Amino acid sequence: MNGEKDILAGCIKGKQSAQWELYNRYSRLLLAICNRYAKSQDEAEDILQEGFVKIFLNIKNFKGDGPLLAWMRRIMINTAITHYHKMLKHRYHDDLDEVSESKFEDKGWGEAEFTEEELFNVIQQMPDGYRQVFNLYALEGYKHREIAEILKIDENTSKSQYSRARRWLQERLIKLRVERIQRDE
Repeated sequence: MNGEKDILAGCIKGKQSAQWELYNRYSRLLLAICNRYAKSQDEAEDILQEGFVKIFLNIKNFKGDGPLLAWMRRIMINTAITHYHKMLKHRYHDDLDEVSESKFEDKGWGEAEFTEEELFNVIQQMPDGYRQVFNLYALEGYKHREIAEILKIDENTSKSQYSRARRWLQERLIKLRVERIQRDE
């Protein structure tokens, strides 16, 4: 099975070989998405597994009006958010009177100053609420209203968490830059 249409047809029929082919073709990309929402690699792999179960159970509902990968990506994001809700022990509701959507202050960031791995590691260290909102807003392109619905929080809480996440990220990147400068001296 080589073509995506053949793999899709096989998965709809429940053929294990087609499911395996689909998994092999897309699991690495989808695991990267899961990693953005998970606290650890093990948790990301659990989310990936749960997401693929949902994909295989619902693949017959894929209408084909967009790319298969986009449909699977959406399932993984929703699975990660559902997992987050299951694991959430304490919910914080922040009332927010003023949160601006200002950009990062110009700190002279170089275009390639930080590697992808460094950025990923710093984002993974964010507190859960910050990381969830940051991923959904900055990386996935959701609006705060949509994030509020997905995470079952107030829209202002989403804005607050995003503002705090940006500030938190900026502080960590400044520290990383200072450490790098000190190492190089």
